[in-house]
Amino acid sequence: MKSDNIKKGIARTPHRGLLMATGVSRKNMNVPFIGIASSFSDLVPGHIGMRDLERQIEKGIHSAGGQAFVFGVPAICDGIAMGHSGMRYSLPSRDLIADCVESVAAAHQLDGIVLLSNCDKITPGMLIGALRLNIPAIIVTAGPMLDGMCRGENKLTMVTGSFEAVGRFRKGEITEEHLLALEENSCPSAGACQGMYTANTMACLAEVMGMSMPYCSSASAVSSQKRRIAFESGMQIVELVKNDVKPSDIITRESLRNAITVDLALGGSTNTFLHLLAVANAGGIDITLNDFEELSGKIHQIVKINPSSTLTMTDFHNAGGVPAVLKSLLGNSENRFLYNTPTVSGLTVYEIAKSAWSDENIIPSYEKSTYTQAGLAVLYGNLAKDGCVIKTSGVAPECYEFEGLAKTFDSEEDAMKALENDEIKEGDVIVIRYEGPKGGPGMREMLAPTSLLVGKGLGKKCALITDGRFSGATRGICVGHICPEAANGGTIALIENGDKIRIDINKRLIELCVDDSVLEERRKNLKPFVPKIKSGYLAKYAKNVQDASHGAIV
Repeated sequence: MKSDNIKKGIARTPHRGLLMATGVSRKNMNVPFIGIASSFSDLVPGHIGMRDLERQIEKGIHSAGGQAFVFGVPAICDGIAMGHSGMRYSLPSRDLIADCVESVAAAHQLDGIVLLSNCDKITPGMLIGALRLNIPAIIVTAGPMLDGMCRGENKLTMVTGSFEAVGRFRKGEITEEHLLALEENSCPSAGACQGMYTANTMACLAEVMGMSMPYCSSASAVSSQKRRIAFESGMQIVELVKNDVKPSDIITRESLRNAITVDLALGGSTNTFLHLLAVANAGGIDITLNDFEELSGKIHQIVKINPSSTLTMTDFHNAGGVPAVLKSLLGNSENRFLYNTPTVSGLTVYEIAKSAWSDENIIPSYEKSTYTQAGLAVLYGNLAKDGCVIKTSGVAPECYEFEGLAKTFDSEEDAMKALENDEIKEGDVIVIRYEGPKGGPGMREMLAPTSLLVGKGLGKKCALITDGRFSGATRGICVGHICPEAANGGTIALIENGDKIRIDINKRLIELCVDDSVLEERRKNLKPFVPKIKSGYLAKYAKNVQDASHGAIV
């Protein structure tokens, strides 16, 4: 969609009085009108610094001859929403954000849009909105926060300094005063949490698919480089409008497969399965779970970032960031793993890769990487006929094959009580069900129980499976997005305490070791699912949402 005013080259005559009321001058009445969709919020650490970035983007737009208009969209911090009923709103907010972007930009017939994002659901929501509008667009992700430091512990992150520290305290390893000090110092600045969690993974993938400027994803939220990138993005959006370069020109099957490839090479958040599928759906692009599985069999991981190692986004950026990963994947052979797709910067993926610098001690050439598996995998079996996902980069190699006995819980809260009361023992497979897109509703993340498992020293001794999802900060033998979900009568609803469950990452297998005849008898006795929430936004969401294997789209 391109605004009638720019396309026809006419003045906005019927609307001039109202536009002048906003401060638009006569001279600027016919220049490109550029929206800045800002997700600024005092509630979200990743977004508290966006007022400055709004100014930089606005300066760039005006310097290039455009007229900027800032408007707001919602933002939810998954970390703050974690572990309680508020997390039910996180994934649904992705589609709410897409609706907001689409509604405001279309209603006001904007010529182009800069999407100012950072945290988990905001980035994919804005990309979905941009594809629906299909007017020139650039996304500016606000960047990661600085690493924490406390009492000689360096490279603290939101996970190690807060969530896992709680497990250490309950285990008796640290005092309450030490815990409070860790919490106070683990998140020392504005920005997205420091590891390759969902926010930073999605920022990297937005850069790979060509929707943000080079190095945007990894430049620190409090750096001058981020301010310059914001300014340059403001300048560039005016050029994109003049040249009529639309999101559909940038986000294609090829660029999304590039994003999946880099995702596998980085071992990013499992939430990207949901978000890339949803972005593909918004663009009418044929991408399915099969693309993830196909590519995971062709590529291995290049670099591990926290939570899979002690390296943070600061280290990743200083080693060359996304362009360095592209360089490693491209090597000396064009078309080896990447398509030469265009980007909003005006450069192609190959041009960015070939001009990149990298610290090969951190981001090595593909051949010198010591890893043998892709960082993410799709598992299938009688427990997940439509698939489920695991972050293999967060699993110790000795745990790639795991067998254990089920302990079932019909909510995250019940599982947390069992963990806190030391009812979970070595060899258990924690089953958390009725937490899927429909059953939750909202498909809550399970960072609280997975972090408590690690904090209690059970990260390699137990597994956790769920029809819910995980934070990108999760590590351990954690399988999510089990489809069909329990609310839709999936096999996960039939598991009973003591059932043996087998997980084999090498064979991409997840099995409930119970005879089919027994499962059929259990299915006959399965009670119909009763929605937990009967009114409001979540009730509407639950009625319309599709399963996780299709991106939990509505």
